[in-house]
Amino acid sequence: MAEAPGMEFVGEAEVAVAPVQRIGAGPLGERRIVPILGGRVSGPRLAGEVLPGGADFQLIRPDGVTEIVARYSLRLADGALVYVVNRGLRHAAPEDQARLLRGERVPPERIYFRTAPVFETEAPAHAWLHRSLFLGFGEREPECVRIRFFAV
Repeated sequence: MAEAPGMEFVGEAEVAVAPVQRIGAGPLGERRIVPILGGRVSGPRLAGEVLPGGADFQLIRPDGVTEIVARYSLRLADGALVYVVNRGLRHAAPEDQARLLRGERVPPERIYFRTAPVFETEAPAHAWLHRSLFLGFGEREPECVRIRFFAV
């Protein structure tokens, strides 16, 4: 049996977010949209800015798990544009989940927040983004989200 795959840290995004827009409860759970205001990405392989205008689309399922699909774009330090679709799951103990949903800070070690980002760009210098799978480790703060990206 082969060893577990290693991971290479490529960068961390710190993304400013607007207040949550609550769409309301539907048959699959509660729908919410979190507008992205902008931010920074920094690291050994990804550096630049998170452009305003994206959003994090959430479904809070009846079992308490939040399904996340964030769509946004990056402008890297060399000017290259990168489109990102970042799908993931976030969950916690019911009392911590309630605090998160109220916009309160919860220590990140108490929250499971993992994503699988997919990057797309026409820039040849960043074609490496199309040749790996990535894993994101997220933290939610009241006014921002931090995600550390690793190539697997």
